[in-house]
Amino acid sequence: MDTVPLDEQVPQPGQWPVDPQEDIPISEDNIWVDGCFDFSHHGHAGAMLQARRLGKALYVGIHSDQAILENKGPTVMSLDERVSAVDACRWATQSVPHAPYVTYLPWVSHYGCKYVVHGDDITSDSDGNDCYRFVKAAGRFKVVKRTPGISTTDLVGRMLLCTKNHFIKSVKGALSGEEGSGSPEERKASAADLVQRIRDYATDESGHAPGPKVWTWTASGMAKIDHQVKEAGAFETLVDGKGPKPGQRVVYVDGGFDLFSSGHIEFLRKVMEVEEAEGQKRGWFDPEQKEKRLKEYNEDYAPAYIVAGIHDDDVINHWKGLNYPIMNIFERGLCVLQCRYIHAVVFSAPFTPSRPYLEALPLGVPDVVYHGPTTFIPLTYDPYTAPKEMGIFQEVDHHAFQHVNAGEIVGRILKSREAYEARQRAKLEKSVNEDLVKAQEEASA
Repeated sequence: MDTVPLDEQVPQPGQWPVDPQEDIPISEDNIWVDGCFDFSHHGHAGAMLQARRLGKALYVGIHSDQAILENKGPTVMSLDERVSAVDACRWATQSVPHAPYVTYLPWVSHYGCKYVVHGDDITSDSDGNDCYRFVKAAGRFKVVKRTPGISTTDLVGRMLLCTKNHFIKSVKGALSGEEGSGSPEERKASAADLVQRIRDYATDESGHAPGPKVWTWTASGMAKIDHQVKEAGAFETLVDGKGPKPGQRVVYVDGGFDLFSSGHIEFLRKVMEVEEAEGQKRGWFDPEQKEKRLKEYNEDYAPAYIVAGIHDDDVINHWKGLNYPIMNIFERGLCVLQCRYIHAVVFSAPFTPSRPYLEALPLGVPDVVYHGPTTFIPLTYDPYTAPKEMGIFQEVDHHAFQHVNAGEIVGRILKSREAYEARQRAKLEKSVNEDLVKAQEEASA
């Protein structure tokens, strides 16, 4: 009987978790990244963006629940949920579930990847050994900068400790360097880094060319929270990305998108799916229509252009209380921005999309406003009265990940609080050893 753990075995043709089943020729254009990808936070997306910029195709290995449990501790999200998050990232070409926790060259080479990319931190297995020791020894390892200030460990800590110090009081204040900690110079530098990160995430599938548009919306606090105050507000362009193309329907969705989960991702995917079905009815996918788009615009494109409005931290806290949102508006915004199912983002969107707001949107009144069934917030009124009266509202049906929202995820953590606190302690202990290994590597470099 084979005693080698499943994720350490080299699959035979026909047994690889995803196609192709035959080896791909190794190319410097194919890049490999791997990880747990527990929670869809923007640090994961940042790693994938940097990796994608180093090649032309990005293969993303995702460890199994069992492998993570043995090497790190219990996962918060199931493998299916984690795979859906990776699949939704604009820069991911192919997700590879059940990838080994220790990165083995046969796996990387099978998918034609010359290089493995990872952040500038050390990751060790249950024995304390560097997970990337084999690819490093082969000279097939590249390092990118780890996104500061965000990790699964950080987010779990916020849930366990019920902290609020991650909240952003004013989007414009943070972007201008007026809000935040440190000296005026440090705040300015932090704001510049934040603006650049938003610009980086607002790129296309290559990670280099312009992608989503980004706006901020300014209005009174009551217009953002309350349904009785209706204001057009003022939109400002933060990133002038690619706008809608001829024939595309402009779609508006909104939400908190806290802990950007499979529930949010599947909702956005369903919106795109419904719009593709609508496009099918109007001949969007007919060969002659596709040929016409390719001839006139040198590219084919989707039948819908999806704009996502994201609520401020204080708006979400008003409705959900406690220390929600767990992610601040920029963390949530970057999660939405990297998603392949959206084309534009509005920071500080109102909880209730009123007629004046919808009419003031930079692209004009949307063709349709979508929303899914709300299960986490007990509402005392209907926020979508205006789009319903305007005849542009449509609800997305229930889906497989309907129950997965911020409340569900926090519940998972609290239900297994002891296990996750043990995971936090183990992570801290491992990080001390990993820092020592990193220091030794830097000293010998």
